[in-house]
Parts: sequence; structure tokens; C-alpha cells
Amino acid sequence: MRVHVADHPLITHKLTVLRDKNTTSPSFRALTEELVTLLAYEATREVRVEPVEIETPVTKTVGIALSDPKPLIVPILRAGLGMLEGMVKLLPSAEVGFLGMVRDEETLQPTTYAERLPDDLAGRQCYVIDPMLATGGSLIAAIDFLLQRGADEVIAVCLLGAPEGLEAVKAATAGKNVTVVLGAVDEKLNEHGYIVPGLGDAGDRLYGLV
Repeated sequence: MRVHVADHPLITHKLTVLRDKNTTSPSFRALTEELVTLLAYEATREVRVEPVEIETPVTKTVGIALSDPKPLIVPILRAGLGMLEGMVKLLPSAEVGFLGMVRDEETLQPTTYAERLPDDLAGRQCYVIDPMLATGGSLIAAIDFLLQRGADEVIAVCLLGAPEGLEAVKAATAGKNVTVVLGAVDEKLNEHGYIVPGLGDAGDRLYGLV
């Protein structure tokens, strides 16, 4: 597994505002979209392309276009939805699938309750988006789900990660074609499985308590 922690002052600045407990939900959503676009730029460095011939106003030339099959973006519901617009802005021709997962707050284990994905992901690059890599359980389950469907590469994009979750994902994906792109790696998990210092529950801060 490859890990890339984006080191850019704009990313750190936007994360600082996201962490602030006084940041409102509308501001949190807008900043999340902006931050994801910056992270997506890093995550798509190895996106698959093919040459294409075009004609400019001056002459013919050869450029590149995204190759088929197109990338698949997979937000983990519900918090991953807050990252979707930032990804599709950078990859507007990508397809979008969905995985619904919920974490048991006692066992910290994830359960998949919904999915909307192509049956066959052979040859696909899949971009999984989820704000928080805490224990790693949901991300591991999502990666396994996509690889079992035939995906040959999974790139996970998260705003924040905890060292414990990152190590768990590394162990679970050893030898697999997986990359994790993060805005930052924080200090630790607390006894409730939340990232410290973190930014709280990303889903609640994006959409409010339900």
C-alpha cells in the first residue's frame, strides 16, 4: 500500500478552519469541497489516460484523455457525500457508485447496509472517498468490496487519518494495489474511536444531527 500525505499550506489552512468547533455547517461543507479538490489533484496523479488527436485553431496535435473504462468515484455514505462534489469537479467524466456503511459504536466494526455499484469492476480505478480514517474498519471493508468486484486499483481519499487506522489499512491491504491520500495524519484515536485532535463527527458537522 502507498500512502501520500498532502503537504501544502492551503490544505493545512482549510483543515484548521474545519477543525474549529465554531465553523458552521454551510462553511464546513464549502471548505470540505475545496479541500477535496486539492486532495483529488494529488490522488489523480496516476489516473489512466490515452493519447488523443485534436485540432487546435492552428494545427493538429496529440493530447491525452481519460482512458476507458472511466474512473469510478465511490463515496462511503453518509459523510462521503460531502466530498463528492470536490471529486467530480476534477473528474467530471468519472462514474459514481455508492457504498452505505455504518459503524457500531460499541464494537467499532462496520456494516454495509447499501451499495450501488457496477457488477463488474474489472480494469477500473476506483476512488473511495470518506472524510475520516479512524479505526480503518470502514475503509478496509470498502476496499475489499471493490477488489472482490474486480477493481484492479483503489485510491482512498480522506481528509484526516489516525496512525492506528492507517496501520490497520496497511496490514489489511498488504500486496494489493491500494493508495491512501490524506490531508493530515493526526495524533491518535481516543477511547471512543474518534481521531484526536480531529474535527469531530464529519457527518454531523456536514449535515447536522439525525
